[in-house]
Formats: sequence, structure tokens, C-alpha cells
Amino acid sequence: MAARHRTRWATGGAALVLALAAALAGCSGDDSPADTASKAESAVGSLASGASEAVESATAEAERRLDDIQDGIDVKDDVEVGPPTVGSDGRARAEVTVDNTADAARSFAVQVNFTDAGNKLIDTVIVTVSNVQAGHSATATARGTHDVSGEIRAEAARAVRY
Repeated sequence: MAARHRTRWATGGAALVLALAAALAGCSGDDSPADTASKAESAVGSLASGASEAVESATAEAERRLDDIQDGIDVKDDVEVGPPTVGSDGRARAEVTVDNTADAARSFAVQVNFTDAGNKLIDTVIVTVSNVQAGHSATATARGTHDVSGEIRAEAARAVRY
């Protein structure tokens, strides 16, 4: 029987919050309606830029973490990512199944990318599945760190067995 593990690691959410806080800090009650509208427009642009930068930062950090795994073997072909859903919290989720084809118990780290209908990267997380017995499969749930909406796709960008 497959073991269930639910561990997630991700970064980038703090950068998004900081971008929003910085963008909104420039709006004060003393501004004219035109100034307020202009600042709001700038805030939206800054937020979009911040969100993009947060995802890029999270992706770079995920790649660095996977590269840091010693004695890891690329096993992307041994991973299946199920169709994503959006939870009541607005975050994407996808079930990840790993197959341990090794001759001993191993752990897995899988980078899951969530993309929109236009195939634009909107979130990335690493999910770990620990101590999968030889010849067995196990599942974990990848949970996004950003609010998403619309059509969402999920795929394993990288997978390392160690």
C-alpha cells in the first residue's frame, strides 16, 4: 500500500506581500482623486511585477535546493502529477505520485510548476516524499503559495531521488 506524505516547501510569498505593501504605502488621504488613481495604477503594475519577480525568485530557489541534494538522481520519468484543483483558500493543489524503482528505500524532491491557460508560470513549489520503499509508490500533495484563478495546469519540472 502506498504511503501518504504531505510536505511542501516553497518561497516567494514574502516578496509578493512586500511588493503590495510598498505599492500601497504611497497612497495617502491628502492626494487628489487623479493622484490616487495614478498611484493605484502604479500599485497594480508594481504588484504584477512583484508577483512575477516572486515566482522567478521561488523558481531559482527551488532549482538551487534541488541542485544541493547530494547523490541525487534525476527521476522525472518516475513522477506523475495529477490534475490541479483550486482550494477554498484560492491556492492550487495537485497530487504527486512517485515510483521508487531503486532497490532500497529512497526519498524524492519534486518541483511542481503551476501555469495558467497561456502556459505562463504562476507558482512553483517543491514537495518531498520521504522513505518510499523499494518497488513501491507514494503520494503527496503539492500546494501552491499564491492565489490563482481560471484554468490551471500542473507539471513536474524536476524530480530528484536521493
